[in-house]
Amino acid sequence: MVHIVGAGPGDPELITVKGQRLLSEADVVIYAGSLVNEEILRYCKPEAEIYNSAQMMLEEILHVITLAEKAGKTTVRLHTGDPSIYGAVQEQMDAMQARGIEFDVTPGVSSFLAAAAALKQEYTQPGVTQTVIITRRGGRTPVPDSESLKKLAQHQTTLCIFLSVSLLDDIKRDLMSAGFKSSTPVAVVYKASWPGEEKVIKGRLDTIVQQVREANIDRTALIIVGQCLNSENRQKSNLYSPKFSHMFRQAIF
Repeated sequence: MVHIVGAGPGDPELITVKGQRLLSEADVVIYAGSLVNEEILRYCKPEAEIYNSAQMMLEEILHVITLAEKAGKTTVRLHTGDPSIYGAVQEQMDAMQARGIEFDVTPGVSSFLAAAAALKQEYTQPGVTQTVIITRRGGRTPVPDSESLKKLAQHQTTLCIFLSVSLLDDIKRDLMSAGFKSSTPVAVVYKASWPGEEKVIKGRLDTIVQQVREANIDRTALIIVGQCLNSENRQKSNLYSPKFSHMFRQAIF
């Protein structure tokens, strides 16, 4: 059996209880070493076979899994964050299905959620935005033209931009050409939740490039853009208002 497990965003304690149990029981562990905090491997049993997939190609990963299956061993394929977001996991699942290898998926905490926690921030706010767009800017790996940052930014929602901090100059130009004002609040969170390594940079669209450059951040960071970061726009929700009735509570005036 193969268990695809989301390791969480970096803090070893942010793996799920189920994910930790599966990791502790695994005979073979293949982890995404370019992003997964190696501290999480302390949950593995001493005799577990551990492979760093940062140094492997798809066929090599599948070869290790296939050998483990033939030997009756349990494998954990450990991905950073949640594997469903930029995890390159679909091609692995498709290949395992084609080979008749049984697997399941245990979700994890994505870095965009850990970034919100670091910012002490809610992405969806009454009267401001009720939509979050998770995306990345095209670079060495392109994105469909219909999903270009310029087009997505026209919605003026909260943007969580992955894998793109090295392209921050281009992102700034894209967003401003899409109608974002230079005063739009922006945050960059580097290694969200990683103990002792997390950095939070807050600024505006017209200042953030220089701030990030001065902080020497060029990878492993998430960019958050939108008015949800503007404390002056805050409104209270109806949920806890004494004037608002719902199935659990009646309005009191």
